[in-house]
Amino acid sequence: MKDKPLRTSVIGSYPFPGWLEFSSQHLDKFGSEDIKEIQDDAARVAIGDQLDAGLDVITDGEQTRFDFNLSFYGFIEGIALEPASPRRFGPPAHDQRGKHAIVGSLAAPRGLGAVEEFERLRRLAPKGVPLKVSVPGPYTLSGRLATNDQYKDRFAITQALLPLVRKEIEDLVRAGCKEICVDEPSMSCYGYKEDTRRFVSIFNNTVEPARGRSRICTHLCFGNFKGHPVGWRKYAPLFPAFLDLHADEVHVEMANREYAELDVIKPMAEKYDVAVGVIDVKSYHIETPEQVADAVRASLKFASADRLVFAPDCGLSQTARWAAKKKLANMVAGVEMVRKEL
Repeated sequence: MKDKPLRTSVIGSYPFPGWLEFSSQHLDKFGSEDIKEIQDDAARVAIGDQLDAGLDVITDGEQTRFDFNLSFYGFIEGIALEPASPRRFGPPAHDQRGKHAIVGSLAAPRGLGAVEEFERLRRLAPKGVPLKVSVPGPYTLSGRLATNDQYKDRFAITQALLPLVRKEIEDLVRAGCKEICVDEPSMSCYGYKEDTRRFVSIFNNTVEPARGRSRICTHLCFGNFKGHPVGWRKYAPLFPAFLDLHADEVHVEMANREYAELDVIKPMAEKYDVAVGVIDVKSYHIETPEQVADAVRASLKFASADRLVFAPDCGLSQTARWAAKKKLANMVAGVEMVRKEL
């Protein structure tokens, strides 16, 4: 169980400050020590914004990643990174992100970098604040890799990536990480047409080293690249199979979907804590505390306070920082309104 009812949290990513975006495009101008300083400063910004908002759980904002999962490919041997986008013109969307070629056996002898992120977060964050690190699950991580003769379909690639992610989770636990979010949005995006029991087996096998040793979360959304989802946005096809996920907290996107299927949290809350997305990261409408409070009260009709967590629908990396700051502050304020009522 979590440490308090109606907990407030985030998924993982946070907007880059403008200077970080500029710096990341000109890394050749900086020395190795300069880059370490940039990374620390960026993490401090994300930590500070989250603390100012009053969140119960914080992350490093994934400030040292280019994307919530793309940076992990840089740690994996056997991949030839795609040289250019397959579609460069027209509306920005998921089809502008091509697939990388697999040119050898997939391996990560240096790990995937999440342990270093956690150690930086622990060093920079105030003592006593709950910390969370997010890691992409193997099925989601397989999405940008092209099949070949060795890995003939996406599930074969997933099975090759699974021990790499599993080892990273095990190393995070060993390093002292008490909360790990295993992001698997591809499972929720494609669960309507794939074997959901197979997804559950993949997830449970991945998180086994941390089971009972760290708080395991997973994030199930429908994609967010440049503010666009991908896939059929329905949770119903995932259940009842996903009730068997070996997770302590499962996050569902609700705000952008106008709280469709909110009743799905009732059976979920009988199995694990449910993180309800009450902030629409794809919209620049700034939710008021009163609107957030209404969403919290609606959630309480289906789950008890000690089973509920509230967070944005997805990571905030695709939202401007000025909006993210206001949205998080209002989310915390709205949840606090209902806490006082209870």
